[in-house]
Amino acid sequence: MPLQSSVRASKKPRLDDEVRFLRSWIEKPLHMGAVMPSSKLLARTMAQYVDVESEGPVIELGPGTGAITNALIEHGVDQKRLVLVEYNPSFCALLRDRYPQATVVQGDAYKLRDSLWEVLKVPASAVVSGLPLVTKPMMTRLRLIRDAFLALAPGAPFVQFTYAVVPPIPKSLPGVSTEASERIWMNLPPARVWVYRKR
Repeated sequence: MPLQSSVRASKKPRLDDEVRFLRSWIEKPLHMGAVMPSSKLLARTMAQYVDVESEGPVIELGPGTGAITNALIEHGVDQKRLVLVEYNPSFCALLRDRYPQATVVQGDAYKLRDSLWEVLKVPASAVVSGLPLVTKPMMTRLRLIRDAFLALAPGAPFVQFTYAVVPPIPKSLPGVSTEASERIWMNLPPARVWVYRKR
């Protein structure tokens, strides 16, 4: 295949994903974490907080078209360990097609215990979230992280990105340690990754 047509072929899925994202955002803006899929740099930054040597499942909340999912797999997470919780049925179909060995759960991540109770048999090694947390009331965010910690092994990370300048969940939660990445300027809009662990 000539170089030019191979470049066109590699850009087509990305363009298709951007169109899907934009359409979903126009239809339901508050359900979408972003207008466009996460940049590769943001996705890689999130993935680096996941321990590939651990054995438990890795739960991804709001995977959309799989930008962060790809980064997790490239980071070394076995596809069979992935539990992808997605609300949008058309994104679920796409994820099942792209990641046939992953477990795709069509459910509401903000009702995490209901969505995972039949699927999660052992504590998770990480929860990686692409949800639009800052669009939700603080009680909803706190309920989500509480349920995520119930699903996680002790000390395992809850990884969340945000475009906001302030953390999506307060840094002052009792018994929880917090760290943040540098601001990722190469993402549109610029983002930061926050990591929460229950001590």
